[in-house]
Amino acid sequence: MPIAEPSRRMASAESIAAVRGFNRFYTRQIGVLNEHLLESKFSLTEMRVLYELAHRDGTTASELCKDLGLDPGYLSRMLQDFEKGSLLARVKSSFDARQSNLSLTARGKKTFAPFEARSTEQMAQILASLGPGEQHRLLQAMSTIESLLQPRISPSSSFVVRGHRPGDMGWVVHRHGVLYSQEYAYDQRFEALVAEIVAHFVQHFDSKRDACWIAEKDGEIVGSIFLVKKSKTVAKLRLLLVEPSARGLGIGRRLIEECVSFARQALYKKVVLWTQSELRAARHLYEQAGFQLAGEKHHDSWGREGLVAETWELKL
Repeated sequence: MPIAEPSRRMASAESIAAVRGFNRFYTRQIGVLNEHLLESKFSLTEMRVLYELAHRDGTTASELCKDLGLDPGYLSRMLQDFEKGSLLARVKSSFDARQSNLSLTARGKKTFAPFEARSTEQMAQILASLGPGEQHRLLQAMSTIESLLQPRISPSSSFVVRGHRPGDMGWVVHRHGVLYSQEYAYDQRFEALVAEIVAHFVQHFDSKRDACWIAEKDGEIVGSIFLVKKSKTVAKLRLLLVEPSARGLGIGRRLIEECVSFARQALYKKVVLWTQSELRAARHLYEQAGFQLAGEKHHDSWGREGLVAETWELKL
């Protein structure tokens, strides 16, 4: 029978009461128990959402729900109220028609600005009541609380990125064939295309101009990406793949960063890639990395009709 770790699994009634007491004290101290925050018509939660909208360079309702722990229905009604008050602007996402990028309008920014100034003044007053040494102790204590209570990244969430070695190419072909069949209903002709790309990479490999990176998590391969020579000045990014079990860890972003860094070191002037419009997650990563959509072409391939192939470019 496994033995529980008392220091991590159990807490005394006194400890629990002490933490709850601190929470009550702190909420009273910063005044959030008032019906409206900073003498405004907005509630605390509304002010939190306005703050995020003011300080983010575009966000979505899904991201706000996740980051603030809000109920989607509650947030949706709140955003509708903001929109009715001309505080909020929505722009349809170019990557996912179901999502909208949210931001404050000019009126929204003007409305929020006084409240942010008041909040800053409030914190300044609290700190001004303390001496320099006491301020230092307070900030240290806050940092300690944050570092102890923030979610820890478990070892199982870490990953490593390495160069390719024997056996990796077979994995790349196999997993592309399986995942694209499961997720997009591509037939075996897509797997054959991947096999051709991989074979050409191996047969014409030039370590100064070509590269492959493999991501591993807990000793298992979970991702891949290739950079190959297209011309003397142009490189081509190919075969980005992240296993479903490892998505959300930043692996795709890291693999793209490796490609771009290598391309610059190899003195390429541009990196291009070819993808499909329905691969929304990958397209989002490419845009974040600075790639721009350069062309589209409709085609029927791999047992699917109505596909849209896209060419993306990044000038280095």
